[in-house]
Amino acid sequence: MNFFELFVLAVGLSTDAVAVALTIGLTMKQATIKKALIVGLYFGLFQAGMPLIGYTIAIQFADHITQYSHWVVFVLLSFLGGKMIWGSSKKNKCTDRECSGTTCTDRECPREKLQEASLKSKTMLPLALATSVDAMAVGVSFAFLYVSIVPAISIIGVVTLVFSVIGVKVGHIFGLKFKSKAEFAGGVILILTGLWIVLEHLLEL
Repeated sequence: MNFFELFVLAVGLSTDAVAVALTIGLTMKQATIKKALIVGLYFGLFQAGMPLIGYTIAIQFADHITQYSHWVVFVLLSFLGGKMIWGSSKKNKCTDRECSGTTCTDRECPREKLQEASLKSKTMLPLALATSVDAMAVGVSFAFLYVSIVPAISIIGVVTLVFSVIGVKVGHIFGLKFKSKAEFAGGVILILTGLWIVLEHLLEL
């Protein structure tokens, strides 16, 4: 995979983290650069680390399925993409207009009623893990495609960090208006990337 393909894949992969960053930004009274960077670093590091784990596991048996590797990658990316698209269709509306609970993140809720998201490790680590688990499957794909893993995870980590920082700022200003759009776009990008990889393989035959 070339730089452009890796960048596009990184953008698609980062959208789960961006969606959560939007939510975090919404709850902040002041979305400072420092706070946004903390969120970005958590998500960026985990998003880079999980593909490395998947790659390390899969590279051990990648040689045995070389003939079908492109199809395996297509299935993995299509599954992840479909999961994102499905998730983007779900609505997270508040049933309580007073927003007394911490789960209330609807933009319709008054900001002063929201409890600001904690940036402590006990809160951020589970979020970072939850948004990066799918990236492990992408690491498996890298092993099957014999992608140079260090540049790949570096691009994914940096892209996720930057997009998450932007997500916090955008969430603070506009609320969750773009959350479902980000998840939907990410799903489409992953599916199209999988299709492109298969087409490249077929054209080489």
